[in-house]
Amino acid sequence: MQITRFEYGSPHAPSSLRPCTESAGGSAITLIGDQTLLDRQPIALFCSVKCPGDIILKSYDLARALRVYPITLIGGFQSPIEKEFLELLLRRPATQPGRAAPLLPSVIICPARGLANMRIPRPWRDPLAAGRLLLLSTFPDSLRRPTAASASRRNACVATLAHRILILHAAQGGKTEALCRQALAAAKPVYTLPSPHNAHLIALGAQPVLPDDPSALVPA
Repeated sequence: MQITRFEYGSPHAPSSLRPCTESAGGSAITLIGDQTLLDRQPIALFCSVKCPGDIILKSYDLARALRVYPITLIGGFQSPIEKEFLELLLRRPATQPGRAAPLLPSVIICPARGLANMRIPRPWRDPLAAGRLLLLSTFPDSLRRPTAASASRRNACVATLAHRILILHAAQGGKTEALCRQALAAAKPVYTLPSPHNAHLIALGAQPVLPDDPSALVPA
């Protein structure tokens, strides 16, 4: 796959990338796929590594419900539930006989490493060819493995590029909860799943979104 590279401060870089230019730390921004996905008001997806059982089930339901909406999600898709969410989102829903094929969601994946020499997983290849998937990295090609520091910087960039933020679950006192606080302080809409385990996020100001009715997430 062809890699597009925009050096730091390049006047040719899409305007949609400017919010994360500073967080790139002077590194070039590299992309594989359809850059126009950046213009579709992407929704950031975050979830802590450890996730309660009821939220896992609700996350599956929400991912299935979102498969018929033409939304764009952005994230690192690194935690276990984020990976499962991505897999469900990229899977094509069954088409009903006699009905038009539904509009499909798209995804911007931001690895916490450089894109050079990165193996594209097989489930990503068809969505990438169909223009439903974009890979974006703010890291040098020499970084071939994610680190805790690169994941943290990646998440900050994802939150900056997003128009809305969906936090499936955040451990109290953790980095994902800190992202929630920062986004709310910046007056960015934050959503979460209704659950006693997410009561602290709702108390902060995150809006609950029902797993079977994700219309609140869909841009007007």
